[in-house]
Amino acid sequence: MPVKTIIEPFRIKSVEPIRWTTRAQREQLLKAAHYNLFLLQADDVLIDLLTDSGTGAMSTHQWAAVMEGDESYAGSRSFDRFRSSVHDIVGYTHVIPTHQGRAAERILFGVACKKGDVVPNNTHFDTTRANVEFVGAEAVDLLIPEGRQPSLSYPFKGNMDVAGLEALIARVGREHVPLVMLTVTNNSGGGQPVSMENVRAVSAVCKRHNIPLYFDACRFAENAWFIKLREPGYENKTPKEIAQEMFRYGDGCTMSAKKDGMANIGGFLCTNNDILAQQEKDLLILTEGYPTYGGLAGRDLEAIAVGIQEALQEDYLRYRIASTAYLGNHISAGGVPIVQPPGGHAIYIDARAFLPHIPSDQFPGVALAAELYLEGGIRSVEIGTLMFAAAAQMDLVRLAMPRRVYTQSHVDYLVEVILEVYRKRESIKGMRLSYEAPFLRHFTAHLEPV
Repeated sequence: MPVKTIIEPFRIKSVEPIRWTTRAQREQLLKAAHYNLFLLQADDVLIDLLTDSGTGAMSTHQWAAVMEGDESYAGSRSFDRFRSSVHDIVGYTHVIPTHQGRAAERILFGVACKKGDVVPNNTHFDTTRANVEFVGAEAVDLLIPEGRQPSLSYPFKGNMDVAGLEALIARVGREHVPLVMLTVTNNSGGGQPVSMENVRAVSAVCKRHNIPLYFDACRFAENAWFIKLREPGYENKTPKEIAQEMFRYGDGCTMSAKKDGMANIGGFLCTNNDILAQQEKDLLILTEGYPTYGGLAGRDLEAIAVGIQEALQEDYLRYRIASTAYLGNHISAGGVPIVQPPGGHAIYIDARAFLPHIPSDQFPGVALAAELYLEGGIRSVEIGTLMFAAAAQMDLVRLAMPRRVYTQSHVDYLVEVILEVYRKRESIKGMRLSYEAPFLRHFTAHLEPV
């Protein structure tokens, strides 16, 4: 008889205390933070689902590798191990370390794009969009229609609209499209995967028009696991074999190693283009560091070299995806509207459906995230009108699960709190802005209840 209980495929060797607060305390703390959960102190959060970026727990093998860190400024052996491990998976000629993913984005778009260019993506994430727009280019989302319907269950809702890509290139001209990007899994679209069939189709369009294809590869391992589970012909392939095939269809990638690199900091930029790589390294030296460390300590390079391989282990991925789905399925069974099916790294609550009485210009996602904190000390993040303004296609609240951090009892607590908030949802009020920054306003915005 198959065992249904989810167990963590690891033993806990070190623990970090978390602090309880009362609702009255949280009301004061949230008000002092201007109703922006980014502005809370981490010690005032019970369960922190703000992000899965850099918040995971490293393994004993990673910590052992940390002690091998070669802190030489140039030509360190830690870089050699890092480059070899990354190259083994992605296969690209040049592996350029950066301190995190947004640095890789800034360098790529700073070198490859100019004012008036257009960068298509299935869905740009916040820093990706901001770095495209910072150089004067336009970030265009080309998500398939199924991906814009939260309640619809569809196996690969992260796919790019291939016909839409062809139409965009025809409309703006190939000379204005310096690259195409695929985000795997599609973070802003609900953590939904991209199929290998879609990768091949997008790659074929890019090759026909001689446009480079880049992956935003932050959650490449989770995407590979979904392909193994859902796409015919891949059920007997390993996640690593699937990932390697996917990267062969592209010309480069950006990566935040704080996700499927299983590290607390770090990232990289890869390309097969020798000329572009040299330009990127020149910019890297100016702003990040020498190309054999890229703003990272040698110990960080070592942690990534181990972690990026661990992220492809089947026991880990089976637990990772199942435990996230456990949260989504339990709150969905209680009536909570979520993006279906559950994503890989997070559950996305459909705030517009959860709070239909709050219009989008009153930030229903922010209002719901605030109430989750007040009710149970849970920190989440709004992905919607505050984060993307007019570009927002949905108003979602993301519950991002840090890797190897929380147990099933923590998730059961989350279910209880979310269902309690759902029961009293009609009493939740909207929000209005009192301060916003010109870029990435959601990080520092001040809000207040309407």
